[in-house]
Amino acid sequence: DITVVMKEVEKFDTLELAISLGVTKDFLVKRFRDIRDRRLNPGYSRYTHQVLLTQLSSEDCAVFREKLFNFPGFYIQARTVRQYGYDCGAHILGDIAEVSKGEIEDDSYYKRGDFIGKLGVERSYEKQLRGEKGVEILLRDAHGRIQGNYMNGAFDKAPVAGKNLKLSLDIELQALGERLLEGKIGSIVAIEPSTGEVLCLVSSPSYNPHLMAGRHRGENHLKLSEDPWKPLLNRAIMGTYPPGSTFKTSQALTFLQEGIINTETLYPCSHGFSFRGLHVGCHSHGSPLSVIPALATSCNAFFCWGLYYMIGSRSKYGSVQNAMNTWRDYMVSMGFGYPLGIDLPGEKRGMIPNAAFYDKAYRGSWNGLTIISISIGQGEVTLTPLQIANLGATIANRGYYITPHVVKKVEDQELEQQYTEKHYTKVDRSHYEEVVQGMRAAVLGGTCRGANLPDIEVCGKTGTAQNKGKDHSAFMGFAPMNNPKIAIAVYVENGGFGAVYGVPIGKLMMEKYLKGELSPQSQLQADEIQKRRINYGLQER
Repeated sequence: DITVVMKEVEKFDTLELAISLGVTKDFLVKRFRDIRDRRLNPGYSRYTHQVLLTQLSSEDCAVFREKLFNFPGFYIQARTVRQYGYDCGAHILGDIAEVSKGEIEDDSYYKRGDFIGKLGVERSYEKQLRGEKGVEILLRDAHGRIQGNYMNGAFDKAPVAGKNLKLSLDIELQALGERLLEGKIGSIVAIEPSTGEVLCLVSSPSYNPHLMAGRHRGENHLKLSEDPWKPLLNRAIMGTYPPGSTFKTSQALTFLQEGIINTETLYPCSHGFSFRGLHVGCHSHGSPLSVIPALATSCNAFFCWGLYYMIGSRSKYGSVQNAMNTWRDYMVSMGFGYPLGIDLPGEKRGMIPNAAFYDKAYRGSWNGLTIISISIGQGEVTLTPLQIANLGATIANRGYYITPHVVKKVEDQELEQQYTEKHYTKVDRSHYEEVVQGMRAAVLGGTCRGANLPDIEVCGKTGTAQNKGKDHSAFMGFAPMNNPKIAIAVYVENGGFGAVYGVPIGKLMMEKYLKGELSPQSQLQADEIQKRRINYGLQER
């Protein structure tokens, strides 16, 4: 940093100083004015160092050092600067920048020129990372010259370093995910089911975290914010999407627990659900089906019938409103409708409708047919990719999840309780076992055949979410089937069928994590997916 002690400054050439520092004269004049403005800089003193310019590169510093003798009262001070060891993970790591006036007003810890976490882990764990400032009280004479420490330093305080954080990320998995989503808009989230630790959290398009470090952070941030691809948006936790057929697993669990169906219940499918003039299409497969083959083949009709009978069961619930709110309670217990509470800023809640929502929308006149599309993850239902991955982790655990988190350990501290306690759903373990069988069948001979790994028992569920344009491609799964180590969600906007992008990307990510490397054949597949580009009508990146 370049600092200035105003009391020591002698007459100097402003233009020469600006050239020496690589800035404009106007910038320098404004900077001096801001330093003296006590509204912007309440800690201003003519006798203390004031930050003039931050984070000079070593090259710029060397140039200025040669001319420093021309500028009495100006100093070069070393400072600690955040460095990033990898070119990926920007949305998780976040960045730091100079505090704003509002942030100074909100927290007396900060003064002008300090840096604060703005996004990601940098923001969530700012207080742990920043440490504690030291204090040094100096004596000066009438001319402002330092005469030593007040009372020999009796009131000085040594600084305390910030705490080290250990993240749960598998950086190689993160890098592979970012590579696979090049030229595509979407997200990949992987979770270790037994701990809730996030193994990767990919949002595409992304950006190099190095762009947000150093003096050029501001101009780089502006460019990114104006990019039509919106690379600053963390779609993994801020993007809300129709979950499509991945949501059918939650419906199967609800219908089984509520006794609407059992494993022997059969529903017909005549290329879809057709009843009272309403038709919801479906692809060709056998009929009638029970729940396990319905999950394996991703039968729309089966889950439409299930919801129709649940919402319409007045003998069980008394009214469609009570039935709807019962359904809603199951969804909330599975982690939908509200933020999960991941330790990253900006998480969205998604949308799970309730009876009051539909009463308002349809003036109290509605039934199971009116809202039938929610049974297949369409209509008003939206989830974040994080919530879809957490659904996979919950099924892998047979009925509970631990709030997803990216920080595995804070130095000398225990993790907050919310990142260690189990959250149980309203569904019995036995029904989860039945859904697991359906997801395993989907990989062995159903819609997820492309996710099959020869020596690992993979369980999966495709999702093809309808959209105003081309359908979104989704996949949710976990592996191995027993003692699972990874649960994953893949969501590619406008990627078409789930088997086009979601399934192969999910398979590659699970293979990489569980085996440590991709087979030669899988590496070729990864290269081919990386090269594919989806036309979004945006300027090519």
